[in-house]
Amino acid sequence: MIKKALRFHGHNSVSKVRGQVNHSRLYSVRSANTKRSNYRLAVVVSKKIAPHATTRNRIRRRTFEFIRKSGLLDNKQLDVVVYAKTADLAEIESANIEKDLSALLKKISREK
Repeated sequence: MIKKALRFHGHNSVSKVRGQVNHSRLYSVRSANTKRSNYRLAVVVSKKIAPHATTRNRIRRRTFEFIRKSGLLDNKQLDVVVYAKTADLAEIESANIEKDLSALLKKISREK
């Protein structure tokens, strides 16, 4: 899990991120520039995608952990919201998640 300071707080803060949207097979990522010294991150998994809380939490944990380990967002002044597109993320191989997310995160890092 990433540090509390790097996560969004409150329901309204996520909805206020307006900016570039990028899509892949497994995720959609919305990002916007910010004046903060480091990035903020939220992972959104809706009940429509995964009706069970345990599945949603597992998807969220796996996504947070990859982003933390990869360091692709370190020292970037971005607000990033990652939306899961499928419940298969809970069971899919981590190599597929890494490939998909790293391509998206590199794309938003280049654009900003």
